[in-house]
Amino acid sequence: MAGVDVTLGPMIEVRGLSKAFVLHNQDGARIPVMAGAELTVRPGECVALTGASGAGKSSLMRMLYGNYLAGAGSIRIAGVDVATAAPREILQLRRETLGYVSQFLRVVPRVPTREVVAEPLLATGTPRDAALGLAEGLLARLNIPRRLWSLSPTTFSGGEQQRVNIARGFAYPYPALLLDEPTASLDAANRAVVLDLIAEAKARGAAVVGIFHDAEARARVADREVDVTGFSPDVAA
Repeated sequence: MAGVDVTLGPMIEVRGLSKAFVLHNQDGARIPVMAGAELTVRPGECVALTGASGAGKSSLMRMLYGNYLAGAGSIRIAGVDVATAAPREILQLRRETLGYVSQFLRVVPRVPTREVVAEPLLATGTPRDAALGLAEGLLARLNIPRRLWSLSPTTFSGGEQQRVNIARGFAYPYPALLLDEPTASLDAANRAVVLDLIAEAKARGAAVVGIFHDAEARARVADREVDVTGFSPDVAA
């Protein structure tokens, strides 16, 4: 794997991970969605999750981030088992170690865009002027017009919101990054910027897990692919 130091242990390590959803409004029906998932990602490596729609890619990402509880197994990120960690441990992990670029921007209304992007830096003690300077650099790089930086991104177009979300996700140098369709719906110029940001994150040693429906983008940044179809309860059985 080019650019990956195989002597380093995994930054992300998933073992025997299973998940089922319980439909409480349908007499407690239990829907298994994943069984026996295994995944390792080393520093400086990007692993792309593949598989048909509904195979469980997004569910796995949400379990890695701690938004979904695991039914069984372990999810170790920088030594912290997200599957069993206390909420305060997960919050600390997200603050200092684990970044997540989702498909949707969720922010507090009326907060200026430059502060939205700077928030991860401010939360980890970066001086305010430096944090805002880094945020503005990313916004410029992602072609968000300067006239918008003082406005809330809740008023922006979908493509602009996506780029703000990406800027915020890459503002702090997280050792581990989860990327859910980071290039979706972007024009060629901004797509190239995002792929460069991913390559730069890998070069500094970040472990990256991504979902990329864009095959060309996936081929450019991913060191290998993991087909989550193999973690289907039907296949695992």
